[in-house]
Amino acid sequence: MKLATYRDGSRDGQLVVVSRDLSTAHYATGIAAKLQQVLDDWSFISPQLQDLYESLNSGKARHAFPFDPAQCMAPLPRAYQWADGSAYINHVELVRAARNSEVPKTFYEDPLMYQGGSDDFLGPRDDVIVPSEEYGIDFEAEVAVITGDVPMLATPEQALDGIRLLMIANDVSLRNLIPAELAKGFGFFQSKPATAFSPVAITLDEVGEAWDKGRLDLTLQSAWNGRKVGMCDAGPEMTFHFGQLIAHICKTRNVRAGSIVGSGTVSNKGVAGKDGKTEWPKGYSCIAEKRAIETIQDGKPSTEFMKFGDTIRIEMKGRDGQSLFGAIEQKIVAPAK
Repeated sequence: MKLATYRDGSRDGQLVVVSRDLSTAHYATGIAAKLQQVLDDWSFISPQLQDLYESLNSGKARHAFPFDPAQCMAPLPRAYQWADGSAYINHVELVRAARNSEVPKTFYEDPLMYQGGSDDFLGPRDDVIVPSEEYGIDFEAEVAVITGDVPMLATPEQALDGIRLLMIANDVSLRNLIPAELAKGFGFFQSKPATAFSPVAITLDEVGEAWDKGRLDLTLQSAWNGRKVGMCDAGPEMTFHFGQLIAHICKTRNVRAGSIVGSGTVSNKGVAGKDGKTEWPKGYSCIAEKRAIETIQDGKPSTEFMKFGDTIRIEMKGRDGQSLFGAIEQKIVAPAK
């Protein structure tokens, strides 16, 4: 099942069911008006939406209309919680190596995570508004899940059962603001503006065997200014799977329906060539990683961060070659004067 939220002038939009091929949609009116309603009563409402989804896919839905990603808000326009992990330890290793810093052993046993702003997400076609290019504007291509209720002290296996929907995300970072914030010892804040999510959120059955025990074993594609810069495998190198990330939150508190948990930047290890040099044939899912690689190889970074007018496109396709979530397509812009 694929779900989206259309703009209707309200903060939370209008829930729509979207066909598997992302060509048509149907308002969920009469079943649920908002996605949060579905998450709050998943067992009762989701089967009704599934029936509508099947009718839509078979061409029998009477009031279907062409699906337009430009009309989409984030699938869950505001959430009770947005917790973003750093589940790909290779990303941490590269960034640390670039500044001659070792990765603490605990990082391999206990996931990194921060709690971001969840009151104002961006839709998949919304501009990324940043006050200054000097902030070091970066994209971050990620996978994310939306949960149902997961109780405190849930095990990773129990936490997996609480996953309701999958999405992809652009977790924008302002890299030049990060060092001063981290130096305060209280984590990210101004350096992490609004996050954007894919046009649709999908149930686990839509990806079939690609969902592998809490990891999504598919390729996440990133194109910066129209040039493909990342074709990163999201599954095999995910150090901590989503069940472990959710269980990390559950150590001391409950996770409630409508919480979003992110994977962190999808990252793949380099490959050593015959000349002894390491290459990264699958590219990168954020510019900071590219700059870290350049620093390791050349002693300094040469790739600049994003500028006003730059674009980023993030997409993931299924094993049949079809887009699963639709694409995130955004432009970096200055605030209106």
